[in-house]
Amino acid sequence: MEVNDQQKYRFLILGGNGFIGRNFVEFLINENIASKIRVVDKVVPQMNYFNERHKNIFSNKVVEYKSANLINKISCQKAFEDELAFDFVVNFAAETRLGHSEPVYEEGVYNLSINCAKESAKQNVRLYVELSSHQFQDKLINHSLDSTCDSLLPFTPLAKYKLKVEKDLKNIENLDYIIIRPALVYGLGDRMSLMPRIVISSVYKHLNETMKLLWNKDLKLNTVHVQDLCDAIWFCCLNGKIANIYNVVDMGNTTQGIIDQILSDIFSIQFDYWGNNMSKVILKTKGLDELIEEINDKHMKSWCDLCVNHKILNTPINPYLYKEMLQNTNLSLNGQKILSLGFSYKKPIITKELILEIITDQIKLGLFPDIL
Repeated sequence: MEVNDQQKYRFLILGGNGFIGRNFVEFLINENIASKIRVVDKVVPQMNYFNERHKNIFSNKVVEYKSANLINKISCQKAFEDELAFDFVVNFAAETRLGHSEPVYEEGVYNLSINCAKESAKQNVRLYVELSSHQFQDKLINHSLDSTCDSLLPFTPLAKYKLKVEKDLKNIENLDYIIIRPALVYGLGDRMSLMPRIVISSVYKHLNETMKLLWNKDLKLNTVHVQDLCDAIWFCCLNGKIANIYNVVDMGNTTQGIIDQILSDIFSIQFDYWGNNMSKVILKTKGLDELIEEINDKHMKSWCDLCVNHKILNTPINPYLYKEMLQNTNLSLNGQKILSLGFSYKKPIITKELILEIITDQIKLGLFPDIL
């Protein structure tokens, strides 16, 4: 798709108040790409714990907020209504929280995305971008997941319905689209990606105990910084091929061990692993539901104590774990496809400094105890 880089464009950002959405709005403003940015979200910006940087971005004259429940077709149609058509529609909206029933994901992931895609086709937008999931495995071969793999096995209900969206987009007439599958996204505003691990690490500092994890240090948890993801989305808008899927993953081949070592350095805690064999014994003996309950009881109580000690009365972040988080499932993506188009990462590996930036941002907002 040939696009004049000097031209400015009209963007409709669905789910734009969330973690990735707000960072993408910031990217568009900083790069001076947009003549108009309409942010659609069911939660108003004032309820989303924006830092000062993001508050300033959202007060920019080209940014407009509109409330809508995109699960509802009429509400979705109203989200698109404007005097001129939008050039690019980027869909970050979805029920991304873990632990819900399948009907919740069918409605909040599948129905929502299909509503947005169909409305994009009706409005004849230049390009519709669907942000998909990384929660897949290749059921035939155990290797890094390629974007062209057609033997996918979703390992969460959320991913099951994201995959259904991916397959059904091609059946929508007059829709030019691309699909982005990001690795584990981290950066300013993260509350559900790396943040639970960060919070748990602070709990073990508070308890003065060794943090012991299931499986081993080699479990793949591939990552990408949110700023690189935003850059990659726009890069694919300009350079991607219609109806293609692009994995966005940094160059660090990040593992559980790499992340835990960074957190150990930040919080001055010790960590260890049960190993694969002992982890299987623990799960077989206790059962996953009982183990999750036991872990969460310990972590949540200690987190509450820690917050009280630091006079934090309300915070959206917590150490609560869902069973999907304890699976022995490698999150490993092959990102060669976007690299072959000429994309490069500004933050190619996860570092202590980048994680500290997330923590200090939350401390400034009064949402995280200042225990560094």
